Amino acid sequence: MGKSELLGKSKEELRELCATWGEPAYRAAQIYRALYAERKFDVSQITNLPASLRAKLSETASITFPEIKQRFQSVDGSVRYLFDLGSGAQPMTRPAAVESVFMPRDGRQTICVSTQAGCAVNCQFCLTAKLGLIRNLSAGEIIAQILLPLEEHKLSLEPQTNIVFMGQGEPLLNFEAVIAAANILLDQQGLGLSPRHVTISTSGIVPGIERLGKESVRPQLAISLNASSDEQRDALMPINKKYPLKLLLEACREYPLRKWEYLMFEYVMLGNVNDSPEDAKRVVRLLNPLKAAKVNLIPWNPGALPYSESTPERIEAFQKILIERGVPTFVRYSRGRDVMAACGQLALLDSSANSAANLVSLLGQE
Repeated sequence: MGKSELLGKSKEELRELCATWGEPAYRAAQIYRALYAERKFDVSQITNLPASLRAKLSETASITFPEIKQRFQSVDGSVRYLFDLGSGAQPMTRPAAVESVFMPRDGRQTICVSTQAGCAVNCQFCLTAKLGLIRNLSAGEIIAQILLPLEEHKLSLEPQTNIVFMGQGEPLLNFEAVIAAANILLDQQGLGLSPRHVTISTSGIVPGIERLGKESVRPQLAISLNASSDEQRDALMPINKKYPLKLLLEACREYPLRKWEYLMFEYVMLGNVNDSPEDAKRVVRLLNPLKAAKVNLIPWNPGALPYSESTPERIEAFQKILIERGVPTFVRYSRGRDVMAACGQLALLDSSANSAANLVSLLGQE
């Protein structure tokens, strides 16, 4: 019988494990705090546990982190991490790796986290789509992408930490693991983050949006819109054929926003594709019926895809139309573009060559 994995376990799951070991429930709280609040990555480091229990844990449990195979350092201070996942609990036919990005800036650090290795949604402007879906990540593999960078940068951390589930994968297609990880992030006895500082981004998985709205504890929600009509969105985001704009926006209207909360819409600006004044006016018509919506315009980040960046003038004109018609709109320039760490660029690329790397070589496997 294999060892029990501790990383990614909730307090309740740890209590159940402690019960099987004949240990009192409060030991679970100690292990939970040590893992997530204190970032102790080895059983031997949890010194408030008795030596006998630490010995038992060493024999029957493990704390497993993915290996950091490479770090790509941007000129803006961002770091793209390449993690070797191995096969996890699932047999693999090819190596599995995933990326996250640590971005320090202005009194805060933001960590962009992946929820799947690869992605099945196939957005045409996103390099991750070239990978296809390799597998879902476990809650522990998701949490590890946060704990490792926080520990590595612990001497220079800013007061506020933001987490965005916007890396590889579609979070709402790995719902259980994502929510399990989010609950640990938002638990004051875990990582202790505020829901205002944790965001799940979706391409528009309507059943997942509906499920998320029913969670008693949940992050903020962001919708990747990226188009102003069904015809345009079908071409850019094939998932729209399953969940067209009418269904998506109906789910957005029904979504239970908290008093302080906006429903965020992300709009990647593609030169001469979705960035015209007519597109902007259609976006206004789509979003005006919503209670509290705001838009982040994201200039497209270059990659080996048949698109180009919108000009600053077109982005400014687009933003002006939305603001003048009552839609709060911001331009969000991505960080880490020089090391392929920006939005839409996470595709296991070797930034030194700016081309697709041999994944087997990156992971050091034969």
